[in-house]
Amino acid sequence: MSLICLILLIFTVLLDILVLYSRKTGFSAKRITPERLSNGDQNIIQVSLINNYSFTVKAKIIDELPFQFQKAYESDSFVLKPSHLNEIVYNIRPVERGEYEFGDINVFVTSPLGLAERRYIFDASRVVPTYPAFHQMKKYQLMAISNRLNENGTRRLRKLGNSTEFEQIKEYVTGDDYRKVNWKATARKGEIMVNTFTDEKSQHIYCLIDKGRNMKMPFGGMSLLDYAINASLVLTNVALTRQDKAGLLTFSSKPETFLPADRKGMQMELILENLYRQQTHFSETDFEALYAQIHNKIKNRSLLILFTNFESIPGFQRQLPYLRRIAKQHLLLVIFFENTELKALREKPAADLEEIYIQTIADKFSFEKRLIVKELQHYGILSVLTSPEALTINVINKYIELKARQAI
Repeated sequence: MSLICLILLIFTVLLDILVLYSRKTGFSAKRITPERLSNGDQNIIQVSLINNYSFTVKAKIIDELPFQFQKAYESDSFVLKPSHLNEIVYNIRPVERGEYEFGDINVFVTSPLGLAERRYIFDASRVVPTYPAFHQMKKYQLMAISNRLNENGTRRLRKLGNSTEFEQIKEYVTGDDYRKVNWKATARKGEIMVNTFTDEKSQHIYCLIDKGRNMKMPFGGMSLLDYAINASLVLTNVALTRQDKAGLLTFSSKPETFLPADRKGMQMELILENLYRQQTHFSETDFEALYAQIHNKIKNRSLLILFTNFESIPGFQRQLPYLRRIAKQHLLLVIFFENTELKALREKPAADLEEIYIQTIADKFSFEKRLIVKELQHYGILSVLTSPEALTINVINKYIELKARQAI
């Protein structure tokens, strides 16, 4: 009797295997990915599966993700009826820019009896670039359209160093500035003609991104440089929406990328492509070279938003003379980062003498950050001390505040 049961079991297993392998393409699968991934954001990945068998099967997938994630996506088991389509949707969050190579899709199919399992391997290799967080541009675009700060009675300031742009040529009337006479138009017309100008409506906004070793520090899986790049992209989009001219300058031991401020149709795409290619350098940042680059390249008074990081008072004081020189010619806003891990360490109750000592050191570093803010205020330099996670919203709020005050 036992032998008969064994033979029957073997026969059933063989039959199950035969049913699963009776069709060469009993299953089909396809992965759908975006053309670009957004760094630091949740990106939707979709896998479509079709059951080509004439019977219901049980299946699960293992999708080979890029090596940056150090794992594969594994779904729960699901039931799929004959000729039916099933779509599996999951999210991935990249934390660094660059190329992400997806691998194969593995589908494990079990027959109705559940005695055998077949593995399908679908070639779905594809390289998808990860760009700065362009998903956040839509999220914050409403802030560019709606400015609630005007309702708060914010005081308007006199605009300093504002430039003018050409409006028209008109006939000279008494009181017009003779220095604005257009001699070529006068010669053609036979009457004195003068140029008229109007205040330039769009302001020049530059994001200055420090790529030195201080910006390599990681928070939440992303480097400070990537936080700064994401914030710069969103801020640029907001500035262009508000009809300002946006530009970009990156630097480390020497100036590197420079894009003049403009609001032409391709400016957003140019800035996105340049931000995508930025990499951290491990050298000391040269603020003297930055000042020289700004002095030579940026002639109009502009809002310069400097993304950098200072971890100590001596390191800050070495760069302060160059920041003061820049602030004499432009409106300078210095953005640097609060160490959120030190903050968590300070708030944790100390259990012994060693932890009290560590908390004292953490308090010292935190206090130095606040001293840097005070020192910048002393010299009339604007600053924002922010956590990396709140960087984008704090920078946009500061920009909108400055626009509402007509400080630029």
